[in-house]
Amino acid sequence: MHLDVRLPIGLLFCFIGIVLAAYGLLSDREIYRVSLGINVNLGWGIILLLFGALMFFFGWKKHPDPSGPAPTPDTRAH
Repeated sequence: MHLDVRLPIGLLFCFIGIVLAAYGLLSDREIYRVSLGINVNLGWGIILLLFGALMFFFGWKKHPDPSGPAPTPDTRAH
């Protein structure tokens, strides 16, 4: 079985990053007064989205192609 945990983890982090970044973009600017005016939700949302995309990319890149060449039988003498 070729289960690569990077694919679902990458999708999960991408989803959470998109939700957090959207909240940071659409929320009231007044709530960021406590954090010295820095939009923490937008910043961390982008970081989570990039991390999730990186995990998903490396999981997808390593995923074997099922239509690739068939394995050759072992021709050594037994």
